[in-house]
Amino acid sequence: MWRPSEHEKYGIVVASFRGTNQHGLTLEIGDTVQILEKYEGWYRGFALKNPNVKGIFPSNYVHLKNASVKNKGQFEMVIPTEDAVITEMTSTLRDWGTMWKQLYVKNEGDLFHRLGHIMNEILDLRRQVLVGHLTHDRMKDVKRHITARLDWGNEQLGLDLVPRKEFAMVDPEEISVTELYRLMEHRHRKKDTPVPASSHHLFVQMKSLMCSNLGEELEVIFSLYDSKENRPISERFFVRLNRNGLPKSPEKTERYSSLFVDLSSSDLRKDIFITVHIIRIGRMGAGEKKNSSNVQYRRPFGCAALSIADLLTGESKDDLILKVYMCNTESDWYQIHENIIKKMNARYNLTGSNTGLAVSLQLLHGDIEQIRRDYSSVFTRGVSITRKLGFSDVIMPGEMRNDLYITIEKGEFEKGGKSVARNVQITMVIVNSEGQILKDYISFGSGEPAAHEYHSFVLYHNNSPRWAELLKLPIPVDKFRGAHIRFEYRHCSTKEKGEKKLFGFSFIPLMQEDGRTFPDGTHELIVHKCEENTVFQDSCRYLKLPFLKGNLHGNNNQAVKNTKESFWITSFLCSTKLTQNGDMLDLLKWRMHPDKIPGSLSKLKEIDGSEIVKFLQDTLDTLFGILNESSQFSSKVFDCLVHIINLLQDSKFQHFKPVMDTYIEGHFSGALAYRDLIKVLKWYVDRIIEAERQEHIQEVLKAQEYIFKYIVQSRKLFSFATGGQNEEEFRCSIQELMMSIRFFLSKESKGTSALSQSQVAGFPLIQLKAVFLNSFPAVYSELLKLFDVREVANLVHDTLGSLPTIMHADDSLQDTKLQCIAKTVESELYSNPESRFILLPVVLHHLHKHLQEQRDLVMCARILSNMFCLSKKNSSEKSAMKEIDVIVNSLLDILLRTILEITSRPQPSGSAMRLQFQDVTGEFVASLLSLLRQMTDRHYQQLLESFNTKDELRDFLLQIFTVFRILIRPEMFPKDWTVMRFVANNVIITTVLYLSDALRKNFLNEGFDYKIWDSYFYLAVIFINQSCLQLEMFTPSKMKKVLEKYGDMRVTMGCEIFSMWQNLGEHKLHFIPALIGPFLEVTLIPQPDLRNVMIPIFHDMMDWEQRRSGNFKQVEAKLIDKLDSLMSEGRGDETYRELFNSIIPLFGPYPSLLKKIERETWRESGVSLIATVTRLMERLLDYRDCMKMGEVDGKKIGCTVSLLNFYKTELNKEEMYIRYIHKLYDLHMKAQNFTEAAYTLLLYDELLEWSDRPLREFLSYPMQTEWQRKEYLHMTIIQNFDRGKCWENGIILCRKLAEQYENYYDYRNLSKMRMMEASLYDKIMDQQRLEPEFFRVGFYGKKFPFFLRNKEFVCRGHDYERLEAFQQRMLTEFPHAIAMQHANQPDETIFQAEAQYLQIYAVTPIPESQEVLQREGIPDNIKSFYKVNHIWRYRYDRPFHKGTKDKENEFKSLWVERTALTLVQSLPGISRWFEVEKREVVEMSPLENAIEVLENKNQQLRTLIGQCQTRQMQNINPLTMCLNGVIDAAVNGGVSRYQEAFFVKEYIFNHPEDGDKISRLRELMLEQAQILEFGLAVHEKFVPQDMRPLHKKMVDQFFVLKSSLGIQDFSGCVPPSPVNFPNGSPRIPRNSAPAIMGPDAARVVPRRSPLSYPAVNRYSSSSLSSQASAEVSNLTGQSESSDEVFHMQPSPSTSSLSSTHSASPNVTSSAPSSARASPLLSDKHKHSRESSCLSPRERPCSAIFPIPAEPPQRVVFNHIGENTLPRSDPNLSAPDKAVNTTPSSWSLDSGKEAKNISESGRLIMPPVPPRPTQAASPARNIAAVSPSIMGRSPMKGSMQSFTPSPVDCHPSSMMSNSPVLSGSYSSGISSLSRCSISEMSGFESQIFEQTGSGSSYGISEEPTRKENKTPPPYSVYERTLRRPIPVPQCLSIPAPIDPPALPPKPGPARPTSLENGKRTDPLPRPRPFPRKVSQL
Repeated sequence: MWRPSEHEKYGIVVASFRGTNQHGLTLEIGDTVQILEKYEGWYRGFALKNPNVKGIFPSNYVHLKNASVKNKGQFEMVIPTEDAVITEMTSTLRDWGTMWKQLYVKNEGDLFHRLGHIMNEILDLRRQVLVGHLTHDRMKDVKRHITARLDWGNEQLGLDLVPRKEFAMVDPEEISVTELYRLMEHRHRKKDTPVPASSHHLFVQMKSLMCSNLGEELEVIFSLYDSKENRPISERFFVRLNRNGLPKSPEKTERYSSLFVDLSSSDLRKDIFITVHIIRIGRMGAGEKKNSSNVQYRRPFGCAALSIADLLTGESKDDLILKVYMCNTESDWYQIHENIIKKMNARYNLTGSNTGLAVSLQLLHGDIEQIRRDYSSVFTRGVSITRKLGFSDVIMPGEMRNDLYITIEKGEFEKGGKSVARNVQITMVIVNSEGQILKDYISFGSGEPAAHEYHSFVLYHNNSPRWAELLKLPIPVDKFRGAHIRFEYRHCSTKEKGEKKLFGFSFIPLMQEDGRTFPDGTHELIVHKCEENTVFQDSCRYLKLPFLKGNLHGNNNQAVKNTKESFWITSFLCSTKLTQNGDMLDLLKWRMHPDKIPGSLSKLKEIDGSEIVKFLQDTLDTLFGILNESSQFSSKVFDCLVHIINLLQDSKFQHFKPVMDTYIEGHFSGALAYRDLIKVLKWYVDRIIEAERQEHIQEVLKAQEYIFKYIVQSRKLFSFATGGQNEEEFRCSIQELMMSIRFFLSKESKGTSALSQSQVAGFPLIQLKAVFLNSFPAVYSELLKLFDVREVANLVHDTLGSLPTIMHADDSLQDTKLQCIAKTVESELYSNPESRFILLPVVLHHLHKHLQEQRDLVMCARILSNMFCLSKKNSSEKSAMKEIDVIVNSLLDILLRTILEITSRPQPSGSAMRLQFQDVTGEFVASLLSLLRQMTDRHYQQLLESFNTKDELRDFLLQIFTVFRILIRPEMFPKDWTVMRFVANNVIITTVLYLSDALRKNFLNEGFDYKIWDSYFYLAVIFINQSCLQLEMFTPSKMKKVLEKYGDMRVTMGCEIFSMWQNLGEHKLHFIPALIGPFLEVTLIPQPDLRNVMIPIFHDMMDWEQRRSGNFKQVEAKLIDKLDSLMSEGRGDETYRELFNSIIPLFGPYPSLLKKIERETWRESGVSLIATVTRLMERLLDYRDCMKMGEVDGKKIGCTVSLLNFYKTELNKEEMYIRYIHKLYDLHMKAQNFTEAAYTLLLYDELLEWSDRPLREFLSYPMQTEWQRKEYLHMTIIQNFDRGKCWENGIILCRKLAEQYENYYDYRNLSKMRMMEASLYDKIMDQQRLEPEFFRVGFYGKKFPFFLRNKEFVCRGHDYERLEAFQQRMLTEFPHAIAMQHANQPDETIFQAEAQYLQIYAVTPIPESQEVLQREGIPDNIKSFYKVNHIWRYRYDRPFHKGTKDKENEFKSLWVERTALTLVQSLPGISRWFEVEKREVVEMSPLENAIEVLENKNQQLRTLIGQCQTRQMQNINPLTMCLNGVIDAAVNGGVSRYQEAFFVKEYIFNHPEDGDKISRLRELMLEQAQILEFGLAVHEKFVPQDMRPLHKKMVDQFFVLKSSLGIQDFSGCVPPSPVNFPNGSPRIPRNSAPAIMGPDAARVVPRRSPLSYPAVNRYSSSSLSSQASAEVSNLTGQSESSDEVFHMQPSPSTSSLSSTHSASPNVTSSAPSSARASPLLSDKHKHSRESSCLSPRERPCSAIFPIPAEPPQRVVFNHIGENTLPRSDPNLSAPDKAVNTTPSSWSLDSGKEAKNISESGRLIMPPVPPRPTQAASPARNIAAVSPSIMGRSPMKGSMQSFTPSPVDCHPSSMMSNSPVLSGSYSSGISSLSRCSISEMSGFESQIFEQTGSGSSYGISEEPTRKENKTPPPYSVYERTLRRPIPVPQCLSIPAPIDPPALPPKPGPARPTSLENGKRTDPLPRPRPFPRKVSQL
């Protein structure tokens, strides 16, 4: 039977359990489980990670752990009783584990690896703690390391800061809020602002000396040098180097690395240098021969210096090379480092170029023990310690030093009878009193062991040598007495023997006869002569001799032979045991000389402080010994004691305070001293105001803490010795002393007669009071040792209460008074509840005064914080309740006002001041929260009853609501202080619940107050919207903890809002619509309970608004504004879209609200509101999603355009519309879309007028007139059009602005504008523009944003952007999208799919403007603008086979489906893409396709020939290739394919309506032959010699071509005509009669290029081979490079007639990368073949299909040259840069032209001789949106023979605009243009870039636009109908017989609609008339 478990409550899973049995609970290793029941080896319980799932599991799978149980029973909570650090560590590592994996997913590798390393470290430390074998100190270290790593990881992962106390997490409910704040602030400050270190250390590591002339051992000596004071500040670091310049003992790192310790902050300045002196050890001369002498000398070598300024940045210098200077003059050696520092190093030579001293330097900060911990590896390897000279800035007790520093300065010696000066070497030894040499007490420097003697370096031939070598003598104290230092002088010979001859000596004793050490300073020693063989065994013989020059006459023991020679040294003693001060010795020996006691006591103040602290205990024993012996010296002893006490206040000696404390506790024995001390102290206090004996007043008051310590300890000793005698006497004396103090404090410092007498020793009375108050709180703890707590509290209360209460603005005493109060609150006395209640009134009194005056708020905050730290939450003691009563009555109101005051101030600018400001604010807030948390029901009730009037209550409520709003601000606490925020929110909501009752009782009905209710609702809304309360963003474990401790406070506050709203009644109208926005924010929170509470309020609002005004206009406007502002504030996070489905119910299908709305009378207006807001919400959500992305992309821009249009068209909110215009403008500028940016800004410009109406400041615009703003906009738009190279549009605006300047007679600006306009014209002519490509993009699937979903767009590509690049860019913008691999329209399955599908292919623009493009003589750089700008319509072609496919000749059944797309706006515009508004599909017959192919090739040939003839072509290769391709293909049967397909009787019989077209095809063949013959003639003239064989081959093949066509001579076919080429030709009037036409002028209408095949065998661009059928059926397309030299597009089937083998591989070129087509496949594979057209590798290069035409008439298309895009190479000329953007399609024309020609609009063609017309009936199949029966209209014409003539062709003025054309040109010009210029091959593009005579076509039957739909004016052009242009009579063509000719129409004609097979006139479409630049 299952029984509840009693002891088994908590465990850890040690083996995974799958839970496969019934009721089994699945567990993983490491899970923590709570056990509920047990039964025979099984437990029942749950895993803590998922407490909702309960089950059973084996008991042996769980390791039990000790735990405590709270709330035993059904809702019991188990808490493990393990170490708090272990608990935190475990839970933290669990949270980190999940986040750690996410780091890997997010590719944050660095943090991933670092965090993994830290987690492993924590686990290792956790094991150490769990083992339990650590010592107490080691355990503390381990826990410190653990918490440090936990904090680091939490900070890196953005988790919360954890408050800790002694390494354990604290429960915020168990401590006061102020203590919690301090813990948080301490950890935050520790994290952010490290405390600057006061101690610094320099690490130096010697690496090597790089020098070319080494070979001797070296000594390198480092030291720190103060260049400002010209003295060393550190000992020396000594390194020995071997002959190679490397450390001599590399295995001992302490020999070549050292730490210069104890540098103070004042030592870190630029004039501190590291000096390096290098001494070589070898022969006297560096270049001496080896056999000269074997004796080794120390000789100067070089010096280096480096300022430590480079190290102050904190960076270590690992490989630093110091320049080493060699000393040329040895006499300057002692100052070489000074000269190098002073940059006077010109006199020294460097040791070599690429040479120097390699060292590693690093500056370390902190205490030496901390350095040992942080850089343990350095100390483990070994490092020598180099001290500062003398004591450090802070002298530590117990520091033992006895170092004597000797500097060998200089000497003066005689020649000694020699002709040259001596080579003097000094030997120094230390000799004890017994005459023995002390060994190992001479230190050359750290890094080298001490030696027993020292040898100086030798200066060559110098009788006045200067060494300046510093030595340290660490002689023990016991060996100091009787010892002396001896200096021996030897001459070093340079002869072979190298003898060292002794010639003199000096000595100096270390201690004087009176026991003092030798004084510091420079000493001149006497040099005593001696013999070479003198032996110094008996030192007593010379110690009686004089040793100092100053003592020469005073010493009469022995005579000195010669005193001319001298030797100077400098000594400096650093000892903690020896003194050089005689006064100190006299004081310490006072018993020997009692008569000297007064003098010794007086001289104590003159003794150096370091001497006193060295003998502190002896000095104190002396003073109290004198006091015990005689009371007559009490005053002097008191003064000396005060001096010593104040000496310890100095920062240098402050560490000796513990020494004095130890002395008082353990060594002090003056049991009677307290009487004298109290007596003298009272005497001083009583005489403060008197004018005599006042020199020590301030020092006495400063020293009162230790004086009281001596008094108390003395009294304790006396009581212990006497059994407590004289207790009453002692109490009386203390009371009298305190009365004197109170009397002194109560004296007024101003307005009293004593003021003039109160100038005590230069200090006013106020300052003396301040000194007393500073040290008085330290006395409390001493008094408590002898008195009761209440007695001491009353003493302190009376003393502090005696202070004057008058506040003066400039009274500095007030600050000190507050500091005294603060110390009192922090004292032990205040922590006792009994004494605290006594002291609280005086503390609150002073605190209230200062808060009222807003003075010293930092100290006030500190006091408040300390006060509340002592009182815990829910303290039920009566004393605590009374304290809260007192504090509430005294401080609550002033505390609220203070917080309001300091938070309303501007924050200080300085970082330190700002930190202090934040600390003050935080402490006041924490104090307020602590006070409110401790208030109970009774406190709140008393507080609310304490207000006398409603106005007072109203002011209080407004005040506290305002403060709460301030506390909720995000900036109130740092981001990671979540614990503090929850505590604050808990206090706020508790208080609000108390105060809401007062609000209902006092401010409803008659006493309604809008302001206070509004403040309440505003507070509640921002409370709910706090980011820290959004539990959904938390991890599950964190959410669980929060809900367990606080619950969901949002729901609680939401219920309170609902309750208060229901109580308002009719007063609700005051808050409509003001509260709609705030309440809407609340409903956006994804908390179902909260939404259920808040939604009914909206119905209530709508109902009351309907009652009041009858509509929802205000509600709607407010909702829209609020939704937009929420998006702007970034409320659209990841969950926002998910919330959308739950937010929509707010307005629509939410059951309760919807039912309520449907029951209301205002249902229709409610539904309208719902619809509007829903649509806006969709767009705003999309906008927010897009704006979150980093870079600007098309999605952002498209989304902004959608929102912008919505605001204008549907909401008509002009201000929001303008705001989004500028947001869109900023996006374009960031993306460098300058043209689009200009169009965008033009939207705002069009809203303004040229008026003087003043405009307010708006966005970035200043306050100005409407005229000025419009002028500024014009200038900005012009600038952007200029940068976008859209200069024609800029010219329009220049003229408009110039017109305004002219109207205002502003000729200065008019002149500038005209010059700007002229510059734009120059740029049009001089600069090259790239023609962009256009791409059609379909967005299919429900996962796309609303503004893209299931829509198709046409996008304007970037410069040089081809299809592959564009497709990759789109897939980057939509990373989850799937690229569709076919061009077919998707079905409904794709539309409704929960995915994203992209369908992308290139399209060809159809220019609106034909006039400029058709006119001859206009440069291409002018035409290029009209080819790609203001384009509304685009097309693409798709080839397919209809009917049975002939394997021998595929052209019989090859049709082309041409699709035309019409956009909602023209490109370019305010976006780079616009939606497709309309699709039209037209099918072209095979015959039409063939005609078009031939027309294109003929036009290409004409253009190339013309360019060659006018010498525009620098290279003849393009012409050669084109001729060769056509001729060679034709010879190999290319023409025969057309003949076989269309010239056979069977076809003519079956298609009688195509007679005209068949004739036209034959004409084109003959025409091509004529052009080829003329081209060969021109080619022969220019062909280079090496290509002559190819030319001859082409001529031969051409004759074969003529034979195949049955042509012997062209004279019989076409009459001879001159050739008129476009460039350089004279212009012929439009009305002139046509001249005889040459072959190159036969047609000037550009046509399409051939297809490009990626087959292995390349074909000529015009090939039509016998393999064509096979190629077509097996083709897989591939985009190729657009930059190949000839721009060829090999095509085996569709481009003109050529052989498959004519062009060699090196002259053929692939299609441009943007070319794409849907290649023709076999029927069963047709769908998959078309599907592959968009794949970059598998797509055929001709996937762009012809444009459709409407049923009744022929559709006329663009000329080829409109869309050529310059190549990416900027160095190529314009012709060379032509790159076709879309490949040709697979179509060949069928005979469908005649009718379309007759009904087309304005047509452009060259004049040709008339020919008889032939009736024909076009055959056409139409696949349009609304299919209708097609009409047919035969077209007649004939062709006359002509012969080539090399003369110019006619200009475009000769072109016909008649709907009926005659002759072969009628047929030719009306044929469907199958491709655009982007579909041409490369050299075709070049041709039409060169020629300016191309013609442009638009679809003649364009779908009718709705008359009532006028698009927004996004273009600078107005869309109007064109005026019809008359056609010259000479170009008119006789009307066909059937049907009758149509009258002339404006071209290009608009599409018509069919009714019952008859054409109806089209409706006019409001399109802008594309004017020339001169018309703009």
